[in-house]
Amino acid sequence: MAITDQVEQLIESSIETLGYELVGVEYIQGGPDPILRVYIDAEQGISIEDCERVSHQVSGILDVEEPIRSAYLLEVSSPGFDRPLFKARDFERFAGVEAKISMKLPVNGRRNFRGVLQGFENGEILIEVDGEVYALPLAKLGKARLVA
Repeated sequence: MAITDQVEQLIESSIETLGYELVGVEYIQGGPDPILRVYIDAEQGISIEDCERVSHQVSGILDVEEPIRSAYLLEVSSPGFDRPLFKARDFERFAGVEAKISMKLPVNGRRNFRGVLQGFENGEILIEVDGEVYALPLAKLGKARLVA
């Protein structure tokens, strides 16, 4: 199981108990210390105090459970205007909105798509690019973000 999936399972219910939505988790390697980025949201928006509150809660859980055994930086953030998309519910919720999608593996000969989300069906993200609708397997998703 991927680190991001493990972390989500460990922290999602605690974040929801605090009154926030867990948007998603990214684990970024490549610098001196990897970054574990947790995105949260709420109807009223997210403040710095909200991020601090969730960071304190998440840090305690991760210190006990240790899904990552090496040093890393924990960041808690709002999704922002160019909101990252992680789950089926995200692609359904933002149908009709422009997004950029990068796939891990090519689909129909290409990895990058920019167009209007059409929803989610049968495990696939539907996106219209230049009048053509593409069905992209969620399992092969690299990154997806709304276009700000």
